[in-house]
Amino acid sequence: MQVAVIGLGTFGRSVAISLTQLGAEVIAIDRDETLVETIKDKVAQAIIADATDELTLRSIGIPEVDAAVVAIGEMSASILATLLLRRLGLSRIIVRSLDDNHSIVLEEVGASRVIPVEKQMGQQIARTLIAPHIMDRKQFAEGFSLVEIRTPHSLVGLTIKEAKLRERHQLNLVALQRRVTEVNEEGKSVIKTVINSVPQADEKMEEGHILILAGSDHDIDVFLEGGAE
Repeated sequence: MQVAVIGLGTFGRSVAISLTQLGAEVIAIDRDETLVETIKDKVAQAIIADATDELTLRSIGIPEVDAAVVAIGEMSASILATLLLRRLGLSRIIVRSLDDNHSIVLEEVGASRVIPVEKQMGQQIARTLIAPHIMDRKQFAEGFSLVEIRTPHSLVGLTIKEAKLRERHQLNLVALQRRVTEVNEEGKSVIKTVINSVPQADEKMEEGHILILAGSDHDIDVFLEGGAE
């Protein structure tokens, strides 16, 4: 899979390197020579180019890529680059948005997915402060998330069947995570994380277990607000 990543600030650089590690052929693009120089050894291609110029995009082969990620931190340039990518025939264009108005315009000009990074991060930090038992929360589709929480006191000692997470809360238990102490080859005690990705109905949820739940954002919020502590 060939992916163009346009804009190599902190977010764009992270996306480009992660895609490369996952096996994608990444073309990293930025107008800033310094940013391009710092990533050239970590991706397939690193190009100094202006992504708001259609002829430039054509000349570096952008119409042939499978997808593009626009991570430009300047609103007008981000919008124009997205518009040009759509004009060049790309159907998968994922764009970082800076605010709600930016998101609306990006969708209008052809972004297939808009990611409000700062907004999502702000919400996650707020949730972590208000509910410290929430270890992580990631949105995997519009309105749906995966959440990792420590086993609530109300569920400690119950089996998965007894908890009735699906019936009572419309949530699916994706996995159950726990930490165990083992002795390694050197005879030292080490803590190992064990993930049960197929938890059985008769398995008990104990204090210290981590529940990985999937569901709508609304149902997750109701569950957390209803005493999942």
